[in-house]
Amino acid sequence: MRRDVFQAIADPTRREIIHLIAHQTLNLNAIADQFEVSRPAISQHIKILTECGLVTITQKGRDRYCKIEFKKLQEVSKWIEQYRNFWTNKLDALEKHLNQKDK
Repeated sequence: MRRDVFQAIADPTRREIIHLIAHQTLNLNAIADQFEVSRPAISQHIKILTECGLVTITQKGRDRYCKIEFKKLQEVSKWIEQYRNFWTNKLDALEKHLNQKDK
């Protein structure tokens, strides 16, 4: 199954994992320790993040470290931006209309 970045960020646990590794590269155990769900569940979340290209895993000795790939998040930002522009224009037009009505 081909996954995309929007599927990855749809889940709150995956968003929290992204938040955790956005600040520092962490090994799988350090990530799993932050959650009350099982380690296999966290591994599945990380697998989805990896499939979407949001996370890369590197092996250092016996540990596997997760690193965020910020460039992939630009896809979400671009998608949101089109709606931000749309609503900004609509709200600016409403403000203009209300200001004219008050005069």
